[in-house]
Amino acid sequence: MHTMNETQTQMDWMKALEHEARTLVEELNAHPIARRLIDGSIDADSYAHYLVQTYHYVRWTTPLLAEAGRRMKRMGSHPQLAELLLQKSTEERGHERWLLADLKNLGWPSGRVERAQLSPAVIAYVAWNRYTTRSGVPAAFLGTAYVLEYLSVQYASGAVERLLAANTIPNIRKAVTFLRGHGDADGDHVAELASVLRSLTDPRERSALLLSAHNTRVLFSSLFSDEGGEYPARTS
Repeated sequence: MHTMNETQTQMDWMKALEHEARTLVEELNAHPIARRLIDGSIDADSYAHYLVQTYHYVRWTTPLLAEAGRRMKRMGSHPQLAELLLQKSTEERGHERWLLADLKNLGWPSGRVERAQLSPAVIAYVAWNRYTTRSGVPAAFLGTAYVLEYLSVQYASGAVERLLAANTIPNIRKAVTFLRGHGDADGDHVAELASVLRSLTDPRERSALLLSAHNTRVLFSSLFSDEGGEYPARTS
């Protein structure tokens, strides 16, 4: 049975996690390029830039979630969280292929996508989540997942509707698979994730989740910066 202080601490940490997600929503509303994606007025080059950068972090989601879940199992702690990480790794499988299909319909063959220059934000995002998965607190990836799934619930389906209504990007009707898929699914995911995270009591793990959520929020807006139609080839 929880004491009043324990219950209050539990509420406070979940409020802090939701605050990171809500702040990201507010920041994207104020970002000139992200706002155009949300309202459907984004141009083809900027939309392709967003999808390309998204591909280069989403491709890591399934392997890192699976690795984090397996590591938690080996550590013998929080079997419910370990199973949730493994479950989410399965749920996210193949989403990078949605992005490649969308980009192909915008005139971006897979080779061009693979050679695209990664934004510093994507490099930092992948490096951070790789670190927490392999060397830090593996449950931290759930902080990242919470923020991104919360964002999808707020914007993905509406963005699809407005992009299709505007119809200013050639072949846009065949280039919204990724957004549509996340708008349809992530509402249930957020509720499930929040339910499990409320049971987390370890202050170190809570701090790690909040830090990952914060880092994700800080980095995400930069996916929309420095956009352009063609990218220099990657050197590594």
